[in-house]
Amino acid sequence: MSQSVERALQILPALAKGPAGLGDVADGLGVHKSTALRLLRTLHAHGFVYRQPDGRYRLGAGLFALAAEAVENLDVREVAHPHLVELNRLTGHTVHLALHQDDEVVYIDKVDSRYPVRMYSRIGRPVPLTVAAVAKVILADLPEADRRSLAARIEYPRYTARSTPDADAFLTELALVRRQGWAADLGGHEEALNCVGAPVRGPGGRVVAAMSVSAPGVVAGPDELLELLPLVRRSADTISREYSGSEPSEDAP
Repeated sequence: MSQSVERALQILPALAKGPAGLGDVADGLGVHKSTALRLLRTLHAHGFVYRQPDGRYRLGAGLFALAAEAVENLDVREVAHPHLVELNRLTGHTVHLALHQDDEVVYIDKVDSRYPVRMYSRIGRPVPLTVAAVAKVILADLPEADRRSLAARIEYPRYTARSTPDADAFLTELALVRRQGWAADLGGHEEALNCVGAPVRGPGGRVVAAMSVSAPGVVAGPDELLELLPLVRRSADTISREYSGSEPSEDAP
């Protein structure tokens, strides 16, 4: 029975590459056509594969519906929260989780710093798009056309001398974040506040959320906070793996 299950599971990624005939499926599995046909009929009965009029098989609507339902019911906050708590324990600093909603990036979870001097933020509150590390991480993953459209229609408040001044600078910053895989806000929103952020990715590899560590300059200066970046990225990668249901790679930390 376990061998049959394994063979059936091998059929699905093969058909993800495109429709295939019975002979191709049998050859790919290294089995007789009668065995392949029995597996395909079982998958077809459950809607996981579909037999086309030309006799070839492709992935079925039942599989897509199941995947869509699973993704819809995933709660990134629930998956991430224990890791936010652990990152807060290791660093002592404020940890945030944020999501993209329309033209806003909003905090959906927060673990407060253990230091007396803390930053003011609130779950459900939008972050400043042009400077916040979590916003830059999320927006950098948008398709180029969407990034340019967003950059053209938002405003660029000068919170500090380090704030992003205009659309060109914003697009340049997002391109950098996209390449390096992380973002920082070193006094861009508040002179005395520093933040580093990393992406949380979903099953398709797209950024679904962002997490960050923030601290006032009197508690952790820019250099000190940047030293925590590997820890922040490892935490984000762990959340990504758990959220997407993927196994860690052999070279993962």
